[in-house]
Amino acid sequence: MKLINYFDICKEKKIRMSHQNQVSYQTTNTYSTLNKLTDETKNIWIACHGIGFLSKYFIGYFEDLNPKENYIIAPQAPSKYYQTKAYKYIGASWLTKENRELDTENILNYLDALLTKESLPTDKNIILMGFSQGVSVVTRWMAQRHITCDHLVLHSGSIPDEFDAQDFNYLPELKTSIIYGSKDEYLTEEKIQTQFKIASTIFPNPAEILKFEGKHEMHKASLEKVASAINL
Repeated sequence: MKLINYFDICKEKKIRMSHQNQVSYQTTNTYSTLNKLTDETKNIWIACHGIGFLSKYFIGYFEDLNPKENYIIAPQAPSKYYQTKAYKYIGASWLTKENRELDTENILNYLDALLTKESLPTDKNIILMGFSQGVSVVTRWMAQRHITCDHLVLHSGSIPDEFDAQDFNYLPELKTSIIYGSKDEYLTEEKIQTQFKIASTIFPNPAEILKFEGKHEMHKASLEKVASAINL
């Protein structure tokens, strides 16, 4: 089937091209939390899901962590859509290549507002975690806003190639964990090694590598390992 090129059609029919404009407005979004933030809490996770998730379901992957020690915050990607033509199951995406810079700024503003509302204490371990597309979200948030973070967890996603060491040197003690499945259908050995190289270049300390037997999926056991190591 021949693809329609609307630009060519406009040229042929001499249709005037439209202009893209911008407008600012206030919007409201949700986010999910798991467990209670108390004096006993040791770790605060801010976990960004991947494409196709909703935060209220994604946060279930953290239910096996010690509820007294771990408080989980799962932001919600703003762009929701039906996943099939049955119009039953709903997923969400953070952004696409279309107007990426504008959408990124909107997402960071949302995360900033979430952080302000939560008013997190400073005596807890702050863990920023991204799964799949969420990796690009949390790393851009850190780099552009200098978010305080003790441990960065990158799960089955790609680090954007726009960073250098200057973007993360404000956190000299930052610990980083990279989690991925041995059968991840979106990863090749070349991509994996490229990600390791980027991580070694931009982060202040060597990353911990957690490889599990599995596909492109969340891995609860690796999350438990990260939480346990932090609390030693």
